[in-house]
Amino acid sequence: MVLFPPAKINIGLFITEKRSDGFHALETCFIQIPWTDILEISPAPNFSFSSSGLPISGSMNSNLCVRAYELLKKDFSMAPVHIHLHKIIPMGAGLGGGSSDAAYTLMGLRDLFELPLTNEDLVPYAQQLGSDCAFFLFNQAQFGQGKGDELSPIPLSLHGYFVLLAYPNFGISTQQAYAQVKPKPAPVFLPDAICLPMKTWKTQISNDFEESLFPTYPLLEQMKKDMYLLGAEYAAMSGSGSTMFGIFNQKVDPPEGWADFSMWSGYIS
Repeated sequence: MVLFPPAKINIGLFITEKRSDGFHALETCFIQIPWTDILEISPAPNFSFSSSGLPISGSMNSNLCVRAYELLKKDFSMAPVHIHLHKIIPMGAGLGGGSSDAAYTLMGLRDLFELPLTNEDLVPYAQQLGSDCAFFLFNQAQFGQGKGDELSPIPLSLHGYFVLLAYPNFGISTQQAYAQVKPKPAPVFLPDAICLPMKTWKTQISNDFEESLFPTYPLLEQMKKDMYLLGAEYAAMSGSGSTMFGIFNQKVDPPEGWADFSMWSGYIS
């Protein structure tokens, strides 16, 4: 079984308060982008995990795909499998690649072993693996609240738009990103704001991490400006960075200065 876990971008991200459990409450709109990893799950004599592509830090037992298998195995009888992950989506990039891999592992194991679980039934497992993991169980844009795991579908589509994602080959840890952020009430209700013409998003919809991270990483601020110089209808940081994205009405070529960056671009179908 071969699966293709996608990346995500955030259209708006507001950090609204520090919760009593130590996490931050946020409001954001998630939408999938077809920059994908490749995940293979196959029956095996013993459980094993391997990877290729971009190097993955941490031990095997801490990998989210492995943890997804272990979570399901606690509740269901499953034979051993071999999981191979070919990593393409950059890490520490605000693209949710690890969460996507975990969600697709849950769905892949469910299908392989014909477990009596809907995608909704998988949500509690996904929530144990990561705050944005549950989003990847649904092939639809979602409004996220709470830690990002309280989801409701929204009528957001980028169909026909050309999207450019640029990762400047350095990551930003979630801990670092949240360390400097200052929670404040959301200035707009995102599900309403995304229904306005996209040309209004620039003044209505923002990512709160930009305010705290741009002074430390001026390259990211310049990348956002460059997106608009290229003609973007909307440009922003994805998640807690460091990927910047632009949404365009037509195909564009990235600046020559980005030649060493990791990038994905394409029309959204």
